[in-house]
Amino acid sequence: MKLFEFEAKNIFQKYGIPTPKGKVVTTPKDAESAAKEIGKPVVLKSQILVAGRGKAGGIKPASNPEEAYQIASKMLGSLIKGLRVESLLVEEKLDIVDEYYASVTVDRSARSYVVLASTEGGVDIEEVAEKSPEKIVRLNVDPLYGFAEFHARKIVKKLGFGGKDLRTFSNIIYSLYKITMDYDAELVESNPLVKISDGSFVAADARIIINDDALFRHKEFSERAFLEYGEREAEARRHGLSYVDLTGNIGCLVNGAGLAMATMDLIKTFGGEPANFLDIGGGARAEIIKEGVKILLSKPDVKVVLVNILGGITRCDEVARGILEALRETGVKRPLIVRLVGTREEEGRKILEDAGINVFKDVEEAVREAVKTVRG
Repeated sequence: MKLFEFEAKNIFQKYGIPTPKGKVVTTPKDAESAAKEIGKPVVLKSQILVAGRGKAGGIKPASNPEEAYQIASKMLGSLIKGLRVESLLVEEKLDIVDEYYASVTVDRSARSYVVLASTEGGVDIEEVAEKSPEKIVRLNVDPLYGFAEFHARKIVKKLGFGGKDLRTFSNIIYSLYKITMDYDAELVESNPLVKISDGSFVAADARIIINDDALFRHKEFSERAFLEYGEREAEARRHGLSYVDLTGNIGCLVNGAGLAMATMDLIKTFGGEPANFLDIGGGARAEIIKEGVKILLSKPDVKVVLVNILGGITRCDEVARGILEALRETGVKRPLIVRLVGTREEEGRKILEDAGINVFKDVEEAVREAVKTVRG
């Protein structure tokens, strides 16, 4: 789960990492008031859950409150990288001397966290790694020992810092690591971390991505977790379903991620286009099946619903009941093609056939029928 920049900066401040003076606003008038309160030139930053806002026009400077009002009027409600801007962070414009990079993230190949720092800030770290890898210092964290303050100093020394700058920069890096641990984060990043004219370091930007599987430990973000998803994806997550919207017209409901991927591959092989990925998991009861089918039926682009169940701990009769309950509740009529094999298969087949729904045993036959139905 991604945090908005202002949320990440609030956390940075709790851990002693300086951030620019700023305020979140939702109207042009509030933007003007915030600029007056700051009392100096400001930067208006769109609060959207995507990287690369600056290059896409999501960050604009304003020299006075009146200009902040005009810029906010254009930014609020606009689309940046396909996301609507609902709020802005109005921040003081910093007198920047140098820009750096610092982050803690996951190195999956090493199965550990990795701490990264660079003298090249304000640009994509991938670009620095490609063109000037020697400018990046990295340290993989021993999962048993952890990351200590002397590790942070070691990293900053390699960047060429000494004296007060060494202490300040290393303290910031150590705080980033503490945030990572306390918030179960996959990424904690400041890019750029800047040095301003008075010699102090300030996190001009902040990013935090929290591991979805750890959100039960962070109740304060329980509802925030759904903001970065589309309406159907958010609804699926509320019911514990794995769902991803796609651009096709054949809705898919399958048990098991591997089987779902194979089903989508078959649809493509036979000339069709899947409208989604939907894995109901193992052992899903009728109530969950019902919600999954309702999500598929809510998508206007879906011309036919394909259900592919290989029952093990998932009972075919529960699947059948869930399907019928969804049809009764929604009243939406779309062609429905079902392949049921496995636990309580005969019971499930009878339930559906009594309701006039044809059930297939062969998956390829079912997928071919779905593609044929879409083509009319």
